[in-house]
Amino acid sequence: MAIVRGTPNVSNERLQKILARGGIASRRAAEQIIASGRVRVNGKIVSELGAKADPYNDKIEIDGKRVVAETPVYVLVHKPRGVVSTMSDPEGRPSMRELLTGVGTRVFPIGRLDFATSGALLATNDGEMADGLMHPRRAVPKTYVCKVTGQMSPADILKWKKGIQLEDGMTLPAEVKLLRHEAGKSWIELTITEGRNQQIRRMGESTGFPVMRLARLAFAGITTDGLRPGQWRHLTREELQTLKKAYGVPKSTPHAPSDEAGPQGHIRRTTPRRAPQAGPAATGTATHAAAPRAQERPRATASVRYGRAQREPGPGAARGPAAATQRGHAGATPRVDAGAPPHRGGRSDRSRKPDAGSAARGSGDEKTRRYEKPRRR
Repeated sequence: MAIVRGTPNVSNERLQKILARGGIASRRAAEQIIASGRVRVNGKIVSELGAKADPYNDKIEIDGKRVVAETPVYVLVHKPRGVVSTMSDPEGRPSMRELLTGVGTRVFPIGRLDFATSGALLATNDGEMADGLMHPRRAVPKTYVCKVTGQMSPADILKWKKGIQLEDGMTLPAEVKLLRHEAGKSWIELTITEGRNQQIRRMGESTGFPVMRLARLAFAGITTDGLRPGQWRHLTREELQTLKKAYGVPKSTPHAPSDEAGPQGHIRRTTPRRAPQAGPAATGTATHAAAPRAQERPRATASVRYGRAQREPGPGAARGPAAATQRGHAGATPRVDAGAPPHRGGRSDRSRKPDAGSAARGSGDEKTRRYEKPRRR
């Protein structure tokens, strides 16, 4: 079936919309892909913007690979500092791809956060939803907590609320609240509805309050509560329904995966690890696991060949002269305590009760440690 603009078929949709729903890219990025001639419909190259196709009956390919509509996935990521908010970085810096490997399907971030900014960032494979939340007319609120140099006065707060003149124009009114002053610095919370590049940092430079720390607390009312930096979770059905009611996207609210397992992903450590402390506390469970083995006593066995009891050295057996005594020395006879009953073959000296004399001199193990190595003749 040939692709004709305006074909009277209710199932026909614009190509960029089909590519966006297939998780290829957002609508704007899909338009560039189409214009570059990378898209084929039923074997024919289509480079005209506005062309339509039937996503169910037509064969749509991009770079030779067929486009198939994916199940929509919507996740919230707590982006750490020191990570770019793209799926790849030409400079080799950590990217969102490393954080979202466990999602199971290709997703892309909705919007962006600066390399040094942390906080809430949505990701999806639904290009239509991404475009809906990023369109300026939607005025999606984004809430930040910010630490700036200098003590902001009520007049400064009012100036931020009304708008700041930047190189690319006046900023829209914002909600700004002073949280506290701290050692010549100010903590503020502000909510903006624009998506200009590094807008808050430029606002601080323009007003004489350079931004020292910036974190996004919420995006479109969805917060990072319960997520540590580097973790992500699926959006709940209630959150998707709230987004649809407020901004018209997503078009459908599928059942979100169960969140019983809690947040997922790898936690990025933002502070250096503590050096291990000396002593047993530094080794952790390894010390406790090795302790029982070190306390094992050597087993006593009867030696019929030599007519005396021998001890097989255990893991914690004595070494050196004591070990030689335990193994028995050639030509030597085992020492028997005075008053003890004679040794009977097949029984160990551990099986008999010590008498008063042996108890006064100590246990057999203590005597063994006091033995000296016999002299060689």
